[in-house]
Amino acid sequence: MANVSDCQILEFPQIHDPRGTLTPIENERQVPFDIQRVYYLYDIPGGASRAGHSHKQLQQVLIAISGSFDVHVDDGRERRVFHLNRPHQGLYIPRLIWREIDNFSSNAVCLALASQLYDEGDYYRQYEDFLSAAKEDA
Repeated sequence: MANVSDCQILEFPQIHDPRGTLTPIENERQVPFDIQRVYYLYDIPGGASRAGHSHKQLQQVLIAISGSFDVHVDDGRERRVFHLNRPHQGLYIPRLIWREIDNFSSNAVCLALASQLYDEGDYYRQYEDFLSAAKEDA
């Protein structure tokens, strides 16, 4: 049974050099799953909210590559908000956690690392459906 306390900030390595900083992210080293898909959100209009769903099986790590945003996580019993604003940190979100992303700064870029390829059947898009599934999984 997933719960909000399973959502955690991951620290990624930083390799500093006079030319800039490099942060590598590798399967099952910096993230607790094999990365099957990478996507990113950008050009988000002021006041917009993203996500508003949960996944049956997919796990994710969200990273603020540029700018900042808030990630609201909810396990059906408890809620928590994470503020992401460092490109060397990512928020791990296990399966069966409802997530919403908002409060995007200008020029924010949200990078998502996912454990599965896109599958519409893996989504709970209605909060009530998510709550029913979370109770069954308990």
